[in-house]
Amino acid sequence: MTDSAPVAAPRAATFTTYSPATGKPLAEHPVDGPEEVSRAVARARTVQAGWAALPASRRRDHLLRWKKALATDLDAVARTIAEETGKPVGDAALEVVPTLEHLDWAPRNAGRVLRRWKVGTGLFTVHQRASLVHRPLGVVGVIGPWNYPLYTPMGSIGYALAAGNAVVFKPSELTPGTGVLLAELLDAAVPGHAGLLTTVTGAAPTGDALARSGVDKLAFTGSPGTAHKVMAVCAETLTPFLAECGGKDAVIVTADADLEAAADAIVWGALSNAGQTCAGVERVYAVREIHAELCERVVGRAGALRPGGEADSSYGPMTLPGQVAVVERHVTGAVSAGARALLGGPESVRAPYVAPVVLTGVPEDAAAMAEETFGPVVAINPVADVDEAVQRANASRYALGAAVFCRNGHTGAAIAARLRAGAVSVNSVLGFAAVPALPFGGSRDSGFGRIHGAEGLRAFTAVQSTTVQRFTPPIALTSFGAPAATRERAVRLARALHRRR
Repeated sequence: MTDSAPVAAPRAATFTTYSPATGKPLAEHPVDGPEEVSRAVARARTVQAGWAALPASRRRDHLLRWKKALATDLDAVARTIAEETGKPVGDAALEVVPTLEHLDWAPRNAGRVLRRWKVGTGLFTVHQRASLVHRPLGVVGVIGPWNYPLYTPMGSIGYALAAGNAVVFKPSELTPGTGVLLAELLDAAVPGHAGLLTTVTGAAPTGDALARSGVDKLAFTGSPGTAHKVMAVCAETLTPFLAECGGKDAVIVTADADLEAAADAIVWGALSNAGQTCAGVERVYAVREIHAELCERVVGRAGALRPGGEADSSYGPMTLPGQVAVVERHVTGAVSAGARALLGGPESVRAPYVAPVVLTGVPEDAAAMAEETFGPVVAINPVADVDEAVQRANASRYALGAAVFCRNGHTGAAIAARLRAGAVSVNSVLGFAAVPALPFGGSRDSGFGRIHGAEGLRAFTAVQSTTVQRFTPPIALTSFGAPAATRERAVRLARALHRRR
């Protein structure tokens, strides 16, 4: 009997991605199931051991080479983003810019932020030398969104890698090519640690498999509803979970604000990327005396914008086809509830594009004010004063970002301090997003945990506390051999010390 030829493994199932602008197919990608995801995590765990053993300076150098590769291939990366999301190539290129800033900051600062720190001891532990260190978790799973398929997940990926972890990344099924390209660039830039970032592709079942795979933490960006489901899976194994779930960001405009600057920022914050920005502008509260003028300026600027699939279009299509219906429901519901459409209206929805919509007088309980619209729609409501504006801004179940426009920066900062949002810009919108040292994240339905900055580095570590006994203590309290009189003296001393002011 002769040996038979090896039988090739059956080809894995695949799925097709399509251009949101044209509907034409873009590429085929594998549907990674539990077995493929498990293999990716096992490989990442093997690679991570060598990565974590490197000094922070070596990891810094490797990641900066990756950053250089990303900058060198910026045009190719931007084209991939544009094809998969539908946004103009120029907008896609701008998405790469803050990504590079963060990928520069994280490895350059990881050694400083995560190094061993000495901490003070107390009277009864003076014989101990105490310190703490932030150690990498191991393998971090990242589930990314489709609206900013590079910038947003890199807020977890880049910081997790800089902290000494390996990453398994599940991009949105609408934008898998961006995630695949990202991992390929890292493998090419740092071949000695190939597999440090592995991209697995597929829809919700792939994300479920990643949550069940035994990763040491899962970072998720998406809707609150999906976050609930993923978090429930993580809870089964007590897998730590970080969630960024979008927002209903408010802008407050005071009577003395620069209205031209405010209008310019509001239009960009509300309509760029077709309004598909987690921390984009969706609600504006303007004090009554300047409300009409602000609305006029916003309408004038927004009315000049044109969505489309051309390179010079103001913004592109709705990337997620189902989101068109959400936008239409919010606009139609607002108008039916008594709101006025100052620009556009239900007729602005012409899938896959939505022309700019500016509303006013929208009831606070309308979906357009209470739910995340995630489209090129902005509501500008009048308020009696700043106190009412703050109250309305804080009434949302979301708490991600916000902005304040006020002539005096110090006054604006004082208003910002009253807002429950996780990040606030004064006299700009999204000013915090491109500052790598600032943490980003929210609360309530916007999720929990922080990415970016020192907090973002620490988010992907475990703290280890260490004590080293320097000498035998004069009062040994951690021994059964300690005399009763010694214990009594310690109690008397502690009582005397801590009864003082």
